[in-house]
Amino acid sequence: MLVGLVGSFLPILPGPPLSWLGLLLLHLTKAIPDDWWILGPTLAVAIIVFVLDYIIPAIGTKKFGGTKAGMIGTTIGLIVGILAPIPGGIIIGPFLGALVGELSNKADKKTAVKAAFGSFLGFLTGTFLKFVVAVVFMGIFISTVWEYKEALFSF
Repeated sequence: MLVGLVGSFLPILPGPPLSWLGLLLLHLTKAIPDDWWILGPTLAVAIIVFVLDYIIPAIGTKKFGGTKAGMIGTTIGLIVGILAPIPGGIIIGPFLGALVGELSNKADKKTAVKAAFGSFLGFLTGTFLKFVVAVVFMGIFISTVWEYKEALFSF
């Protein structure tokens, strides 16, 4: 579940599908009965959000006149922003990466800034959506563990 939360921010890890895997593993224990009324809809949500994570940034980039270079720059900027020991690097990195990506692809600075903003907005929207889903899945996990705590933790 925690890896799923981290995966909401890291483009390398698929956050919601990993969080769903945590729910599945919990339901595969002998202490908790299989509940496909929980696992089925949450799997559908995880898949939908996983697909939307690739579509939303592209929509944001295209809406603001950006290119694939801006999207690639956003991803590289995110990775640098996470690894850089500066406060707010995870927010500043994607924007600067998109800007550099667009500037490397376009001569007009105004257009590059606008496209970088669109790419950044798409990235933030996708990240927020993944994080919310991962947090909801974590809540379901904790609620289920709490409900079956005696069966799970009795020795």
